[in-house]
Amino acid sequence: MNTGASASPSSAPPPSARLVTGSIPGHLLSQTAPAVIGVAAIMSIGIVDAYYIGQLGSDALAAISFIFPITVAITSLGVGVMVGINSVVARALGEGDLAKAARRANLGIVFACLVGLVMGLALWLGSDAIFAAMNAPARLMPLIHAYMAPFAASFPLSLAIMGFNGVLRGQGEARRTSTISIVYAAANWVLDPLLITGAMGFDGFGIAGAAYATGIGWALGVVVAVWLLKGTPLPLNLALLRNCDLLEPARAIIRVGLPAAFSNAINPLGLSILTALVALEGDAAVAGFGAAGRLQSFVIVPLLGLSGAIGAIVGQNWGAGRIDRAREAVMYAGGFCIAWGLLVAVGVMAAGQDFARIFTSDPAVIAEFDLYLRIAAWGYAGFGLLIVGNGIMNAVDRAGFALGQSVARVFLVMLPVALMLRPAMGSAAIYTAELAANLFGALTAAVLIRHIFAHRPPAPAATAR
Repeated sequence: MNTGASASPSSAPPPSARLVTGSIPGHLLSQTAPAVIGVAAIMSIGIVDAYYIGQLGSDALAAISFIFPITVAITSLGVGVMVGINSVVARALGEGDLAKAARRANLGIVFACLVGLVMGLALWLGSDAIFAAMNAPARLMPLIHAYMAPFAASFPLSLAIMGFNGVLRGQGEARRTSTISIVYAAANWVLDPLLITGAMGFDGFGIAGAAYATGIGWALGVVVAVWLLKGTPLPLNLALLRNCDLLEPARAIIRVGLPAAFSNAINPLGLSILTALVALEGDAAVAGFGAAGRLQSFVIVPLLGLSGAIGAIVGQNWGAGRIDRAREAVMYAGGFCIAWGLLVAVGVMAAGQDFARIFTSDPAVIAEFDLYLRIAAWGYAGFGLLIVGNGIMNAVDRAGFALGQSVARVFLVMLPVALMLRPAMGSAAIYTAELAANLFGALTAAVLIRHIFAHRPPAPAATAR
């Protein structure tokens, strides 16, 4: 078995497949650094939302704590679509087939937009049932409705951005994807205080203002994405979809995108179930858990950035038959996850209560916030290995493995541990369950990736369609 084959000189990839040559650590840095900035910008939206919504009172903060895992879950479904587009575009470029990459890129954008319309409609129609299942108190439902209606209406714009970002990421255009994220995050930074709490005589829309700000930001992001894609080898050109076989690129995208979508959504689905269990411990527990989750989302930004960047590097080299380079990228990425996860865990544990006071002055909420961090933070490294492992598996067309891993993590580890320990430990049991699930995810990711690289099939011919 040849697991370290290199592409032959006669089948050298086109310049658009620029990640199959050069330094792997250099590519990881050049792709991850802009991705980190972009992810940080996106995550900052949640932090800024929580800050201004917290000024509306504890009910509004509790309502956004119920909303947060649902918006993350449905957005994660969209991320799966982006991952599918990224994977098929990167591998086609690595194979040296620019025409195939262009067809897949344009079909992927159209597919993402259609998925966004369906998901937005489903969210609009199903909100009542979703939040009732999460044990949301009746007094919070008007606040939840006020946010979810404009969020669902504008959600298709988010999927359009994911489609464009999938094409850009597959080409290794991390800086352009970061620019898009910064644009719609900046719109939220500016609009949140105006639309949520009001300013200059304007009363604001309350919690609904956060959703309006998000929708406007997405609209600006779409405009910027269309413009940035023009300067790449794979611009938006829907004419490429005429008179060609659409089934092949559609199947390729769905084969990765569908399991990747469910894999990405299962983790926040587990978070939604944990939120429902935390709700049984009282409003303070829900508010503390939700606010700590916002902080956690921010401190793991480098891990999220790496999980998005690794796909193009591994995918292009996998498509080009450069398994040695793909393996090298995997090793560097895994080492970074462990180092960063442990470093951040120590930091947030030391300053947990100080961070909590940014969001609230309620002593009960602060105590829950601190308790969550003291337990769950030790799983950050494991979570990093999990999501980076998923990115690698999706990049090499093994999305089914990533889906199986995510299902097992939530339903075989997270939920059983939470249910077994909650009667004796209360909310601490739920935080312990999250820690156990992340450690399990790290172990299974390592085992699966080792298996995949040991059984890599022969590289496709450069002219393969």
